[in-house]
Amino acid sequence: MKTSLEVTAEPLPQDLARVGEGLTAFNDSDVGASGRKTLAVFVRDDAGAIVAGISGYTAWGWLYVQWLWVDERLRGRRIAAGMLDAAEREALARGCQAAWIDTFNPIAAKVYQRQGYQPFGTLTDFPVGRSRIFLQKKLSS
Repeated sequence: MKTSLEVTAEPLPQDLARVGEGLTAFNDSDVGASGRKTLAVFVRDDAGAIVAGISGYTAWGWLYVQWLWVDERLRGRRIAAGMLDAAEREALARGCQAAWIDTFNPIAAKVYQRQGYQPFGTLTDFPVGRSRIFLQKKLSS
C-alpha cells in the first residue's frame, strides 16, 4: 500500500470523522466499548440566554469535564460548584465511578479542589508562564 503524508490547518469534517471512527474501532477491540455519551449542564438567565455551562462526556466509567464557563458577572456565587454537582450526579446515574477536569487557571484549580478534585499531573508552561493542571475525583452516591 502506497501512502502520502498531509498536514493541514483546515481538515475536512469527513476526514476527522474517519480518524475518529478508526480510533474508536481500535479502542473498542482493545479495551471494550467506551459507552461515550455527551453530558452538558447549562445555567440560563431570565431571557433564556446561557450564562454558564459545562460540556463534556462520560466514557469507560469516567466523567470528563472538557469545558466549564461562568459569565464574569456571576462568578463567586458557587455556580461552578452547582454545575459540577449536577454533572457528577448524572455521571453517577450513568454508572461512572470518577471524574476528571483540567485547567491552566489557578483560580479555577482552587474551585475544583474545593469540590473534592485532587491534582494528578501538570504540564508546565502550558501556556508559557502557567501550568495546566489535571485533577480527578472519586464519585460517590
